[in-house]
Amino acid sequence: MRVQLAYGRSGLGLDVDPTVTTVVEPVFHAAAPDPAAVLRAALREPVAGPPLRERVRPGQTVAISACDGTRPQPRELMIPAVLAELDGIVDLDDVVVLVATGTHRGNTDAELRQMFGDAVVDTVRIVNHDARDRASLAWVGTFGDGVPVWLNREWVDADVRITTGFVEPHFFAGFSGGPKLVAPGLAALETVLVLHDAARIGDPRATWGVIHGNPVHDDVRAIAAATGVTFALDVVLNRDQAIVAAFGGDLAAMHEAATTRSREIAMRPVPAPFDVVVTTNSGFPLDQNLYQAVKGLSAGYQVVRPGGVIICAAECRDGFPDHGSYREVLASAPSPQALLADIGARTTTVPDQWQVQVQARIQATSRVVMHTGFLSDADLATAHLEQTHDIGATIADALAAAGPDARLCVLPEGPQTIPYLTS
Repeated sequence: MRVQLAYGRSGLGLDVDPTVTTVVEPVFHAAAPDPAAVLRAALREPVAGPPLRERVRPGQTVAISACDGTRPQPRELMIPAVLAELDGIVDLDDVVVLVATGTHRGNTDAELRQMFGDAVVDTVRIVNHDARDRASLAWVGTFGDGVPVWLNREWVDADVRITTGFVEPHFFAGFSGGPKLVAPGLAALETVLVLHDAARIGDPRATWGVIHGNPVHDDVRAIAAATGVTFALDVVLNRDQAIVAAFGGDLAAMHEAATTRSREIAMRPVPAPFDVVVTTNSGFPLDQNLYQAVKGLSAGYQVVRPGGVIICAAECRDGFPDHGSYREVLASAPSPQALLADIGARTTTVPDQWQVQVQARIQATSRVVMHTGFLSDADLATAHLEQTHDIGATIADALAAAGPDARLCVLPEGPQTIPYLTS
């Protein structure tokens, strides 16, 4: 049986034995035939509250939050749809689009043009959020479970604040989109470090598909509610990253509706754990670096047996990446077990610790093998990871080692569909 793995831009073919293999992938959902009309309807007929145009007055300043380049948000469709609704009410000179980078690097001009389209880049001011630039941040208070919150000053100062994003299961925040476009998206490094500290990330409720009772998402939601969002717009995508549905309106009600639809599309039950799991990080742009590929590992971890093998195909054209402290933290201890012990003993969180904590927990109980095009065997060894240049051979060896009843699970789209055990 031939399975096409989402890998980079072109994908990767894999032959597997259908008698021992379960493939978990998104149920096909056709793209909306007229995505512009679907977006317009979400803006004019929201889930809750008045339409966007009724929430904005002439002369007001507007800040629009959008995902950064590591996310497949259809910004080139969503931002023009929002701007069209604002036309005739506010001046474009009073609008700023804030790229909600969180702690990621800012996007280059070429990347912004690819993300938003030339028309948007040439007519609206676009600013990369910088979580480390104190001058660009404003103190807004302490919210949730003691989270000190600094947010992007342009967001705080705007009269109208609009979030735009897409909703999919998230490996420790439950679901993406909605309030995450405020924090961590537009938050200071200090705020993100608390939101992603060891206690929150280590809580068993901080996992895929859980938003209520999840200590990460509860605090993210509290920050957005306390600091104010004028209007929220999210979309749900299919496996081809095309818009299936759009939801607009008051943030909380909108996000509840969007997560309900996303759960139907992107989560699948399986009856028992597998000996070997092959996963991806959903291809470009999500598999640009190893840091992001932890999400694909986490998806596979949900259904691998203790001591089983996870094989992850992620191109990693941007390396670890080189910016941030992810690589440094990974290499700071001799083993995943030692990393977990070190993180648990710390009194403060360091940047990128949350990704390392999730990765170390996976590696402490599973054998993890990567297939990448841009990281060497030696590079991966510093992260306590193996490399395979032949996924098929690695699968065969792992199944043989597991015994005659060994079973394989393949997640061709990685975290686009999250499996979960029913027993």
